[in-house]
Order: sequence, then structure tokens, then C-alpha cells
Amino acid sequence: MVEVSNRVVLLDRDGVLNVDRSDSVTRLEELEVQPGAPEATRRLQDAGYRLLVITNQAVVGRGGLHLDQLQEINQELDRRLGGTLDGFYVCPHTPDVGCACRKPGIRLLELARQAWPHDPAATWFVVDAERDVEAARRAGCRPALFRTGKGRATEPRVADVPVWADLLAFTEWLLAHP
Repeated sequence: MVEVSNRVVLLDRDGVLNVDRSDSVTRLEELEVQPGAPEATRRLQDAGYRLLVITNQAVVGRGGLHLDQLQEINQELDRRLGGTLDGFYVCPHTPDVGCACRKPGIRLLELARQAWPHDPAATWFVVDAERDVEAARRAGCRPALFRTGKGRATEPRVADVPVWADLLAFTEWLLAHP
């Protein structure tokens, strides 16, 4: 029997952990960590949370980046966050492919749950875009919207979703309200 943990936080990448770029992060030099993210991920890890990144990266499907380059960028992001990320789940497809892994599809969330068993109803999915909120809901997770990245523009369209300024503000709240 597999033990189920409620200590998992799912995280979108661009706009949550790193600064979102309209042209995508395609080189290490373009990777900019969100202010407060290293402290937040360290505090979550210290509190026993597993941190899993769920991200759409259509730039790969468009040919702007190879999977090995994406892996290098993800590894560098994890390094800059202090080695606090437990896994990356990536959809490399463009929206027109119609795959099940591209958010708002939930295949990546299912894969993360298989690898790191957790109760979706007790799991936060930290996001900045409406399609991510939809994926969280479809997977039975609790969406948390940030005002970073696309979050400010998304906020009026998802009025029933709790909103925080950024990952550090969410982390402070979560650790005070486990």
C-alpha cells in the first residue's frame, strides 16, 4: 500500500517561480527567479512539503528550444531555488496538438500524483493563469492564484479563487494555516 501525503504543493513555473517572458525563457541568461521564491521554496521544503512543477512549454513544440535545453533551464532554476524542487512535469506540445498533458489537461497532474502520492483535495496548485486554475479544478486540487506573471489579468475572471501577491505571501499563509 502506498502512503498518501498531504504535503505536496504543485507549482506552475513561468510567472510563479521565474519571471514570465512573452517570448519564453530559451537561454539561461533569460532566466530570472521571482523575488522571494528561493526563501519560499526553502521554507516549504523545511516544513516537509514536496514541490512539484507542472508547466506548459510550447516553445519546445514550436522549435524554439530543445528538450535538453529545457532540462538545463529547469535544473538551473532548481539550483537558484536552493535545490528545493522535487520534480518537473512538462508538456512540450503546442496548443493545436490537443494532447492530454497540456494544461488545462490534467495528465501532468496525474503523473505527479502517481510519482508522489497525495490527496488532490488537500493539495494546492499555485498558478498565474486561467487555464491552470481550470486544470487544478479538473484534477480536484485547490487553486491558488498569484498576481505575478499573468495573475493580475487572470484575477477578475476567477473571482472565487484565493489570491496572493506571490509565492512568499502564499508560503507565509500556508505555514500559518496548515
